[in-house]
Amino acid sequence: MTKEENILTDSFGRKHNYLRISLTEKCNLRCTYCMPESGVLLTPRNQLMNAKEVLEIARLFVKNGVTKIRLTGGEPLLRKDVPEILEGLSNLPVELTITTNAILIDRHIEILKASSLKTINVSLDTLHPEKFNTITKRDQFKKAFDNIELLLQEGFHVKLNVVLLKDFNDTEIIDFIEFTKNKPISVRFIEFMPFDGNSWNKSKLVSYEELLNQVKQNYSSDVLIPLANEENFTARNYKIQGYEGSFGIISSVTNPFCDVCNRIRLTANGKLKNCLFSTSETDLLTSYRKGESIEPIIQEAILKKKAVRSGMNSLEDFEDLMNHNNRSMITIGG
Repeated sequence: MTKEENILTDSFGRKHNYLRISLTEKCNLRCTYCMPESGVLLTPRNQLMNAKEVLEIARLFVKNGVTKIRLTGGEPLLRKDVPEILEGLSNLPVELTITTNAILIDRHIEILKASSLKTINVSLDTLHPEKFNTITKRDQFKKAFDNIELLLQEGFHVKLNVVLLKDFNDTEIIDFIEFTKNKPISVRFIEFMPFDGNSWNKSKLVSYEELLNQVKQNYSSDVLIPLANEENFTARNYKIQGYEGSFGIISSVTNPFCDVCNRIRLTANGKLKNCLFSTSETDLLTSYRKGESIEPIIQEAILKKKAVRSGMNSLEDFEDLMNHNNRSMITIGG
């Protein structure tokens, strides 16, 4: 494949074979790090990708080298046409995954099984119902927890995404690791990242170093086992000897993994983001609806990708980001 044909390779030689597609800006929870307290102005429905457009644009990316697709939101299972989208994507030669808060899993378990999904990421930031209510603004802990158990019973590989916030859930790090003792589950601790409306500041950040120090204070070095990194890893993974599951640390702020990044994001309204932290976006949907080729547009966007986090190299850069107009997390897609 020539450079001209390889439209998903950036100027640093990174090949982007992992596409995250947001299906909706709506959610049935109100997690404070994701949804601004005042809510978000939703994109009018006619400006969002319909199911046919999701599938056809996904096919185009697959034709150009995408081998993994993750469905995100908002809460992707809120889409009424999600069975159609899952069925269509399951026919593509890709690894298909989804990120969900699990509230609606029991309603969709059969279509998830039929769509050949093997791994499902579930956002769960606490193991305590009262804290769950605090961070999500909804009394849905039991529903989410029961549906995580359902996924395990049905043979799915479950990854729990835990956004750590200092003085909120950082005291639960060991509880989450102990949760992996008798369950084949992967817990991924995620550093708190800055997005529009989530009041980010570094005082709330639980860094990679702080987290690992807490782990080492509770587990001796002979039972704390580092696991090999995947080719395009986001999490640095570990397990406790003898435990059925594992845990990892996603340190986008203090210890990034940009040099092996293979991810691009398509928002629910058809905008391509070449980096999660980029304040610029590339409109694919408008050109697609005009019948124009979007491949040159995709290539131009990929070639504009910066080496590190859209040009942010330090914590100070992150603080400066709060003065720019990046989207809130819920309108980007997790």
